[in-house]
Amino acid sequence: MIGATYGSFLMKSRRVRSSASVFSWEGAESCDSSECWEGAIIFFSSYITILWTFFDKKVPFPQVGIFNDQIKETNIRGKRHMDLAEKILKGWSITKPQRKFLLTLFTTILALRGKVNFRNLSRYSGLSARTYARQFDQPFDFIRLNRTLIDQVVPPGHPRLIAFDPCFLPKAGKHTPELAYFWNGCHGRAEKGLEVSCFSLIDLEHNTGYALSVQQTPAPVNTDDEETLIDTYLDHLHTVIPYLHPEETHLAVDGQFAKKKWLDGVEAVGLHTIGKLRCDANMRFFYTGPLRAHGSGRQKTYDGKVDWQDLSGFDYVTQQDGLELYTQVLNHVSFKRTLRVVVVLDQRDPKKRRYALLFSTDQELDPVTLFFSYKARFQIEFIFRDAKQFTGFADAQTRDAQRLHFHFHAALTTLNIAKIEQRQIQAADQPMVYSMASVKACYFNELFLQRIFSTFGWDPNRLKKSSHYPALREFGRVAA
Repeated sequence: MIGATYGSFLMKSRRVRSSASVFSWEGAESCDSSECWEGAIIFFSSYITILWTFFDKKVPFPQVGIFNDQIKETNIRGKRHMDLAEKILKGWSITKPQRKFLLTLFTTILALRGKVNFRNLSRYSGLSARTYARQFDQPFDFIRLNRTLIDQVVPPGHPRLIAFDPCFLPKAGKHTPELAYFWNGCHGRAEKGLEVSCFSLIDLEHNTGYALSVQQTPAPVNTDDEETLIDTYLDHLHTVIPYLHPEETHLAVDGQFAKKKWLDGVEAVGLHTIGKLRCDANMRFFYTGPLRAHGSGRQKTYDGKVDWQDLSGFDYVTQQDGLELYTQVLNHVSFKRTLRVVVVLDQRDPKKRRYALLFSTDQELDPVTLFFSYKARFQIEFIFRDAKQFTGFADAQTRDAQRLHFHFHAALTTLNIAKIEQRQIQAADQPMVYSMASVKACYFNELFLQRIFSTFGWDPNRLKKSSHYPALREFGRVAA
């Protein structure tokens, strides 16, 4: 019913006029134009009928008008949802206007339909596009806010994992900062656009990822792109290190970071890398036989090159979901370091025997933990997916570097808030189940209901106190 189109309102206009006795016509005399009053009646008639069905008491309608101050009042709708973010921000030494703007921004991103840009944000709130642009120029410590939010749902002692991955964002034009050709994993080729790198924290108990920090990758300035990008990613890592807890010591990445420079850089800050090796990695067994009692020269250190088709030199661990796990501590020739290696052997198809090589610089790491940690790394891909689809991660229409930085962080922080709200209303011993489409539908419904009440001057407390309010708010919700 709520999804009725404007055309249906016009078709019902004659019937609405005949039943206009429910309105307080005394207030219509002060309206500037009878057409304005009549148009408002036609447009909201179906919604009023629905509300009359759900709410027992009828209240007289004062003068009808759509004013900016009424729109601003509807921003209070998010207080019940933004309680955690508001509580955190109130304890910080930031200005009241910035705190109010951030709460409005997070709520509006979840409520709006369409692209998340300045103009569309202004359509769903009482702030102008210029106000959004000006506020995006202001610095803010999003990493600290994300860290505080994550600590509310992942308490100390819970297993967690750091994950890192770059993300490609398509971008047209010629003047956007750091516009260049970056690798697009979806298409398997380099394309013109932007790239951002993201650090996230994975809650291993509930298998859910939360974004911690995002940073735009500078455009490569020479032909040695790979090394330059590694340097940029390591610089981002140094920015994140102060926000990590002592027990967060393992960083999961995908196969493109199986490089000596990356491993050395991560080890330099006190972290261990979990990643994936090439299927033809050049590795050697360590010699474990008896030492030579006599003779000159150094004792034997290595015991030959690893043949990945022959796993007789590996220790069998277990079987997980039809996959067999084998492990061994090996020496990597190119990396010049010792690694804990787990071979994931897939023999579910007898005609096509496949395997993958996972590794960790932590030689004492349990092989099964290594396997599940690398598997959990994929949660960062879901962060990118949800941020692009629901919080406008790739919608920024600005050519200012600071505004781009603010936009990327705002999109990911809004996603964190939505996921944390869903986590808090679920049982602690249950797996994380949520639907961002449902979250956005609820926020939009609440915005629309508040807008109707604000426009007609009704008491918003009457709306939220009604037992039918949750049903109206969750209209269109889909099962996760």
